[in-house]
Amino acid sequence: MPKKIKKLLILSTTFFILLTSSIFTVDQRQQVLILQFGEPIRVIETPGIKFKVPFLQDAVFFDKRIIDLSLAEQEVIASDQKRLIINAFAKYQITDPLKFYTTVNNVYGLSSKLSSILDSSLRQIIGGVTLSELLTENRVDVMKKIRDVVSAESEIFGIKIVDVRIMRADLPKENSDAIFARMQTEREKEAREIRANGAEESDKIRAEADKQKTIILAEAKKKSDLTRGNGEAEAAKIYANSYGRDPEFADFYRSMNAYKEALSKDKTKMVISSDSEFFKYFGSAKN
Repeated sequence: MPKKIKKLLILSTTFFILLTSSIFTVDQRQQVLILQFGEPIRVIETPGIKFKVPFLQDAVFFDKRIIDLSLAEQEVIASDQKRLIINAFAKYQITDPLKFYTTVNNVYGLSSKLSSILDSSLRQIIGGVTLSELLTENRVDVMKKIRDVVSAESEIFGIKIVDVRIMRADLPKENSDAIFARMQTEREKEAREIRANGAEESDKIRAEADKQKTIILAEAKKKSDLTRGNGEAEAAKIYANSYGRDPEFADFYRSMNAYKEALSKDKTKMVISSDSEFFKYFGSAKN
C-alpha cells in the first residue's frame, strides 16, 4: 500500500476519533455538566447536538425528570407515645447540576444524604403530633411541614423537593393486638348496652300492652254487665206484662223453664211426690 494512502487512512481515523469524541447528543429529558480536567466549567440544559474538547473535557449527564427516593421502613414515636411503623418516599428534581455534582456527585451520593434528612424530618414533625392527627385530615398539614423542612435542608444539593408522602403508617404488631382487644371489649360493652336498652324497651311495651289489655277487658266486662242488666230488666218487664195479661200462661211458661233446668242431662235424681205442685202440668199419674 502506498505511503500516501496509509497517511490518509491514519488521518481519517484520527479525525473520526476526534470527531466522535467531541460530539454528543443531549436529550430533552437530560441536562449536562461539562468537566475539564475534572473541574466543572459549564452546564448545558438545551437539547440537541453539542460539542466538547476531545480528551480534555468530559460530559456528565443528569436527569431533568422527577426522581423517586423511597425511605426504608422505620419506627417513629408520636407525641402521645404511640409507636408507628412508617414507609415514606420523596420526589425531587435536579435544578442545579453544578451544585449537585460538587455536593453529592451523583444520585447514589444524594440518596444517603437525602434519606438521612427525610428520616430526621419525619421523627421531628411526627414526634410533635398525635396518632389521631396523623390518621385524619390533619395529615395533609403534617406532610406539608415535613416537605418544607426537607426542602429547606436539601437546597444545598441543587435539587427541588416536589413532594414527600407517607405510603403506610402501621402500628407494631403488639400495639395492634392490644388495640384490637380494646376495640373488641368496647364493642362487647356497646352490645350489652344495646341489649339492656332493648330489654328495657321490651318491658315497657309489654307493660303498656298488659295495661291496655286490662283496660279493654274491664271496659268490655262493664259494657257486658250493662247490656246483660238491661236485657234482664227488659225481660223482667216483658214477663211482668205477660203475667198480668194471662197469669195462667205465665205460670205454665215458668213451669216449663223450671222443668228444663231441673231435668237436665246431668243425671240428677229427684225424690218428690207425684202430686206435688211441681208436676201439676204433667197431668194425673193415672194418665
